[in-house]
Amino acid sequence: MLIKPVLQNSALLADIMNASNGGDRMHVWWLGQSGFLLKCGGEYLLLDPYLSDSVTKKYAKTDKPHVRMTEIVVAPEKLNMVRVVTSSHQHQDHFDEETLNPLSKANNGLQLVLPEATVDAARKRLPDTKIVFHPINDTQTISVEGWEFTGVAAAHPEVERDELGRCSFLGFIIRRNGLTIYHSGDTVWHDGLIPSLLPHQCDLMLLPINGQKAERRVPGNLNGTEAAALAKATQAGLVVPCHYEMFKFNTESPDEFVKVCERLDQRHHLMRCGQRLTVGKK
Repeated sequence: MLIKPVLQNSALLADIMNASNGGDRMHVWWLGQSGFLLKCGGEYLLLDPYLSDSVTKKYAKTDKPHVRMTEIVVAPEKLNMVRVVTSSHQHQDHFDEETLNPLSKANNGLQLVLPEATVDAARKRLPDTKIVFHPINDTQTISVEGWEFTGVAAAHPEVERDELGRCSFLGFIIRRNGLTIYHSGDTVWHDGLIPSLLPHQCDLMLLPINGQKAERRVPGNLNGTEAAALAKATQAGLVVPCHYEMFKFNTESPDEFVKVCERLDQRHHLMRCGQRLTVGKK
């Protein structure tokens, strides 16, 4: 039986609309996998949304079936308040045409922040889109609709650069109204990660915990221990795990993450799909 989101469809949309517009706080909803919706000062940002069954359909007749574990939390076209969206890299659960196309149709002039190295591939995958692309590289900072983004090199499983030295996989430091969020995208630990993150004193980190297992035959991520340790090493105010409970063959229990956070005295919070978290002033 599929996991049912805490809030879904109309109930989720009502919660999004009713969340306060105060600029001194940020509301965060987990939409499954590495997808999050942020609301701050009445403005919205959608991080790496995967709101379709495209990956399940793509791999249905292969030796790597991606059987969905959690119901789709909301149809992408219902998120018609979103102006800005990110894609940390080109893997389909982070750049999903079946999510981005209806999202673009529902939001005229949708702005997409993505690694500059992936722009050509993105245009080929979305040939008829009206999405406005905003390319970014690691260490570079750009502003889009009041959201500030700094690119952070991600290793999936290595830091991959094109012939121009541009990263194909990124995480994002995101700032608005004095609040700082780090969304890692897909990454494992690499030498440049702590130096890139430590100066930012993130209020919230959103980190994958599904780890690396050879039998999965897919690029892995931080495991629970590594995610907890990264948050502690970079002095994160709060850390939230993600990238689990989406596909049966590539998931992990958050128990290890919780135990290590408790041992390290690292503030953490487990979200359920469709649930809201608020950071900033109460």
